[in-house]
Amino acid sequence: MSRIKNLDIILDKLASAKKVAMLTGAGVSAESGIKTFRDPDGLWAKFNPAELASADGFMSNQQLVWDWYQERRSIISECKPNAGHYAIAEMETMFEDFALITQNIDRLHQTAGSKNIYELHGNIVENHCFDCGEPFLEDINPQDNKMPPCKKCGGRIRPSVVWFGEMLPEYDLTQGITAAEECDVFFSVGTSAEVFPASNLPIIAADSGAFVIEINPTSTVISPRMNKVIRMTSAQALPIIVEELRKRTGK
Repeated sequence: MSRIKNLDIILDKLASAKKVAMLTGAGVSAESGIKTFRDPDGLWAKFNPAELASADGFMSNQQLVWDWYQERRSIISECKPNAGHYAIAEMETMFEDFALITQNIDRLHQTAGSKNIYELHGNIVENHCFDCGEPFLEDINPQDNKMPPCKKCGGRIRPSVVWFGEMLPEYDLTQGITAAEECDVFFSVGTSAEVFPASNLPIIAADSGAFVIEINPTSTVISPRMNKVIRMTSAQALPIIVEELRKRTGK
C-alpha cells in the first residue's frame, strides 16, 4: 500500500503530461552520504562559506580552498547514486520531454543515467583556470593536494562550481526557466527553496499553469504554493511514483 496520500491525482497528471520538469537539491544527494550545506553538521557548519566558495576566499587562501574541495571530491568519489537518482533517470524515459534542473554539483544524476540535465551551480568534476578561464582537462586525483598549474597560462586551477557572487551558467538557467514555463508537471525535490534563482523555478511553473509537486521531508517557504506536497525523501517517494506510473501507462 502506497504511503503517498492522493497518489492517484499525481498519477493522473503524469499520465496525461507531455512535458515534465524537475528541480533537485542537496536532499537528493544526502541519501547517498553527501551532507547538505544547511544541516547542523553539514558542510558549511565548520567553515565560513565566504572563505571556501568565493573568488575573494580563493584569492586569500588558495590552498585552504583547494584542500577543502579535494576533500569533497574524495567524499563524492566514494558515493553512489541512490534509489531517488535512479527513479529520476527512469522517469526521464517515460515522457516526450523531461528536463532535470539540478543545484547539485556531484554528477550523481549523470552516473545514475539521467541525460537532459541543466546544472545551475556547475559541478565539482570539471575544472578551469581561475586566471584565464581555460578548461583544465586532466584528471584531478582527490588524494593529491598539490594544485596543478594551467597548461595555457600557468595560472591557478579551480573547480567549475558556481561560487557566491558569480553568475549562474546562462544556458542552463535559461533552459531551466523555459522548462518551468512550458511543463505540464513540475517537481521540486530535496531542495530547501532558499537559494535564488533556483528557488523561483517552482513558482514560475505554478504561475505558468503547471501542476507542481514538492517532495521534501520538511516544510519549505514554497510549500503553500504547491498543488501536492509529499513529506518523504526522494529515495522513498520517487520509486513508488515511477513504479505506479509504469503500471498505469505501461511505459
